[in-house]
Amino acid sequence: MKEALLYKKLKNKKVQCQNCAHYCIIEENKRGICGVRENKNGKLYSLVYGKICAINIDPIEKKPLFHFMPGSNSLSIATVGCCFRCASCQNWAISQMPQLTGKIEGEELQPKEIIKIAKKYNLPSISYTYTDPIIFSEYALDIMKLAKKEGIKNIWVSSGFFSKQLFDLVSDFIDAVNIDLKSFEDNFYITYCNGRIKPVLDTLKKMKKKKIWTEVTTLVIPGLNDSSKNLKNIANFIKNKLGKETPWHISQFFGDISWKLKHIPSTPIETLKKAYQIGKEEGLYYVYIGNVPGFYEDTYCPYCNQLVIKRNGYIIKRFDKNGKCPKCKRKLEIIG
Repeated sequence: MKEALLYKKLKNKKVQCQNCAHYCIIEENKRGICGVRENKNGKLYSLVYGKICAINIDPIEKKPLFHFMPGSNSLSIATVGCCFRCASCQNWAISQMPQLTGKIEGEELQPKEIIKIAKKYNLPSISYTYTDPIIFSEYALDIMKLAKKEGIKNIWVSSGFFSKQLFDLVSDFIDAVNIDLKSFEDNFYITYCNGRIKPVLDTLKKMKKKKIWTEVTTLVIPGLNDSSKNLKNIANFIKNKLGKETPWHISQFFGDISWKLKHIPSTPIETLKKAYQIGKEEGLYYVYIGNVPGFYEDTYCPYCNQLVIKRNGYIIKRFDKNGKCPKCKRKLEIIG
């Protein structure tokens, strides 16, 4: 447990959390929407500092990041809790644990120990993932500061539901992000995520402005966010507000592993192909289909259509020459 960095004290021992865009007003002895920030005697505390619920070595493509250090492995960590309550969540057992059970479970690992593990296995990056690093931002920040000193890159996989204060606090230490853009309809965020879209769009734009490498993921759910209009709006936003070089990952949904949408069938391949085509027609350079190994996951040069990176699941073969197309020699959007 550690005192939160971002909050404001109010009257009658209430506090306003300023960590995410919910800006929860929390009464004494109560927790915020995330379930991991508690008001104790008029002070706000993070209950998950140093409490790891998941730690693995993953291919960076699993984040997914296809253009940042492709072919490398990343130390991936998480604590319990989440600022969203997505009905489609497949990690709900840990993301929703505090809200469902009141428990804060995890292995005690201090930031220095995380760095030791990364160095022991010669891992070039640490990914803050699985749940949402927003909710363990104090812990992530302390790790990221140490990682920077060691030349280790920091990657956030997030909903993007940042407060302004959080972005200002952590953005200098983030090297790359994958942000979920779940829909382009605010009603979807309200109904299925317990959130709103505007803070997510604002975060995405600020990430690009800050020149943090950004990739976007959309989980396509049949009947909920798979309309051509919605997909076109997402692709158009990526092109016009983030840049046509921003990779868009279109992921297949599986109802049977979701939290509350088990009645919805898996996304048909034809729907994923439609989304892919919409992205390309809108002018995006790099569009990928996720959760379907060996299917629309290769990287081609947007100028001459030469194969640059071949992927089969997490088996990667690179043909680029230090980020340049092997055929036309143009510099591509490939980092590391």
